[in-house]
Amino acid sequence: MKQTIYILFLTLCASRLLFGQPPIPAPAQDGPLAIGGGTAHLGNGEGIEIALITFADGKITRVDQASTKVDLSDHRQVSAKGKHIYPGFIAPNTTLGIVEISAVRATRDIAEVGSLNPNARSIIAYNTDSQVTPTVRARGVLYAQVVPEGGRLSGQSSIVQLDAWNWEDAAVKMDDGHHLRWPRRRTYNWRQGQWRENKNYDTDVQAVEDFLLQAKAYCEADNIERNLRLSSACGLFNGEQTLFVHANLAPDIQQAVLMAKTFGVNMVLVGGAESYLIADMLAEYETPIIYGPTHDLPNTLDSDVDQTFKTPAILHKAGVEFCLSNEGFWQQRNLPFQAGSAVGYGLPYEAAVEALTLGTARILGIDDQVGSLEEGKQASLIITSGDALDMRTNQVEHAFISGREISLDNKQDQLYRRFKTKYERQE
Repeated sequence: MKQTIYILFLTLCASRLLFGQPPIPAPAQDGPLAIGGGTAHLGNGEGIEIALITFADGKITRVDQASTKVDLSDHRQVSAKGKHIYPGFIAPNTTLGIVEISAVRATRDIAEVGSLNPNARSIIAYNTDSQVTPTVRARGVLYAQVVPEGGRLSGQSSIVQLDAWNWEDAAVKMDDGHHLRWPRRRTYNWRQGQWRENKNYDTDVQAVEDFLLQAKAYCEADNIERNLRLSSACGLFNGEQTLFVHANLAPDIQQAVLMAKTFGVNMVLVGGAESYLIADMLAEYETPIIYGPTHDLPNTLDSDVDQTFKTPAILHKAGVEFCLSNEGFWQQRNLPFQAGSAVGYGLPYEAAVEALTLGTARILGIDDQVGSLEEGKQASLIITSGDALDMRTNQVEHAFISGREISLDNKQDQLYRRFKTKYERQE
């Protein structure tokens, strides 16, 4: 009797665990596939109204008009008539996969102790079994830049695809850059309801410059004792890595741009709330921006309340290379709508799609693999029944990563179906 109860207990526990598991990663593409009839948004600012896209062995083999005469007898065919086709969206500057529940410390693996941690690597903490990731994929986000937080130099980010067994399989580009949280000139005291000037601002900036000076000298020297923190920054000075500077105020951005030029490092601005004030300078210095979120209040009290919606169009008009981002991890499911709001404030539609796809890929250095629907690139794309940038019509019906058709099921849909069934039975 006791043995029977024990077995039943284990069975129940196993069923609970299975219910909470994310979908199994998709197998490799097993044959050529053709998608025809849909409106293709290529990701490079162009579109094809009635398109034909074919791919085999995970790579795109054709992007053309659907009227083109092609023998597709050996292809599995998917009709996209009346639908839209987009490259898979890319989420930059996110903690997806290294946070599961914000309120539970044991599920937050985003920061190391201390202020200067250039040797910290987000990729080894990335959790492919996160139940958050499938909810993000269901909105068309197929790639993410996983970024550490905390301290002044937070560590190194990596770029992953969002359907994998482990972090080694997920990695698309490891240790793509270092993340510098630029010192703040002032902070807001919520208890007193007022701003406080940072009296140590100059000292904080000097500490950053001192570290870069030390790291550069270390990396140029020969036969010296190994220093893990300094050696991890060598990629900044040989062009292999990017310095991602998180800053929002215009004076801070200007100072960071000039510092990066002095040290000869490739810089990408992250945040950039007041970038619209110095768009011409950013274009002149060819400084890309990971801008966002657009669904936010302005950074200063004297800014227009809708400034965050208007900034992408201003950057686009000034010729600044930029992409769009959203904060946090589970919030990435709303990333397409950040672009949709920018469209409503003057950003051309195809430019908004580019800011989620090829623009992001260029800034992250993976545009040779993904970001646009082009022959020879990875077959990573989505098919939607409506406008993917509109929260009212974003319904992703199919998603492919390197030709693998991935599951769009997720915990939220499971809960919806479960309780929908419950209340239908009670009627």
